[in-house]
Amino acid sequence: MAIIVTGASGLLGTALVAALRAGRREVVRLVRRPPQGDDEAFWDPAEQVVDLAALEGSEAVVHLAGASIAGRRWTPAYKRELVESRTRGTRVLVDALRELSRPPEVLLSASGMDFYGDTGDRVIDEGQGKGHGFLADLCEAWEAEARRAGEAGIRTVQARTSLVLSRDGGALGRILPIFRMGLGAPLGTGRQYWSWISIDDWVGAALHVLRTPGVEGPVNFSGPEPVTNAEFTRTLGKALRRGTVPIPVPAFALAAGLGAFAREGLLVSHRLKPAKLTAGGYRFAHTRLDEALRAVL
Repeated sequence: MAIIVTGASGLLGTALVAALRAGRREVVRLVRRPPQGDDEAFWDPAEQVVDLAALEGSEAVVHLAGASIAGRRWTPAYKRELVESRTRGTRVLVDALRELSRPPEVLLSASGMDFYGDTGDRVIDEGQGKGHGFLADLCEAWEAEARRAGEAGIRTVQARTSLVLSRDGGALGRILPIFRMGLGAPLGTGRQYWSWISIDDWVGAALHVLRTPGVEGPVNFSGPEPVTNAEFTRTLGKALRRGTVPIPVPAFALAAGLGAFAREGLLVSHRLKPAKLTAGGYRFAHTRLDEALRAVL
C-alpha cells in the first residue's frame, strides 16, 4: 500500500520521501502539474480536484503543502494566500479522503508551533491552548480542517513543527550565509526561546507517528532542549567556527524590514516540550543543539 505525500518537493517532503523510499516503501506524490510516472498523481486544490483512485486503499497520507510563511512580506494579499493555501488545500484533501471506500489508516497533517503564540519562558506541551496572533489563528483553522478526517475513522495527527535544522533550506538555510560571514547576531532581546528539531529527527518523528497507532491529535515536532535565541546564535557561530556580533539586532529594525513576520515569527518565544513523542517511545537522534548543528552542517 502506498503512502501519499503532498508538498513532496519542499524541504520536509523531500527528506521524508527519500527516507520512505530508502525503507522500500511505496510513495505517491500528489502534484499540481501533469504526473510523470506511476509515483505521481494529480491534484488541484484551487479547482477542488483530487485523483481519488490514487488515494483509494492507501496506507497513509502526509499533508505538507502550503505557502511559505517566510517566503514574502505579509501583505494583506499574501496573508490570504497563507491561509487559503492551508485551509482550502486541507479541506479539499480531507473531503476526498471521506469519499473513499477504503480510506487510509492515518493522516499526518502539517501545523506549526505558532499555534501557541508567545509563551514566554513557560514550558509548553500539547495540552496548552491556542495563543494570540495571525499565525495562531491560522494554525487553529488549519488543524480544524485536518481533524475532519477523524469523522471517517482516520487517525489524524497535526505536526506542530518547530524550527527545522537543515542546511538545504528552511530558516537555518536562510541565515547560514549571514553567519558564515561572521555577521550573525541575537534578535531583539535574544531571550526568546527557539524550539528546534533536526531534519533527521523531524523525519524520524514522522515515521514514528505513522507506525504508532496510539499517537493522535496535536504533536509537538520539536527537540527536547529548546534554547534562547542568544544561545542559538552563539552555538551556530561556534559550529561554523565564526564569530558573532555581540550587539543584538533591535526589534524595531526587524519589524521595519520584515513586518509582522518578525513580530510573530522571530521575536516570540516558544519553549516546547515534545511530550507525546517522548511518551510514545520516540528516541531523538539529536537532543542538544550543538550536536544537531554538527550533524546538519
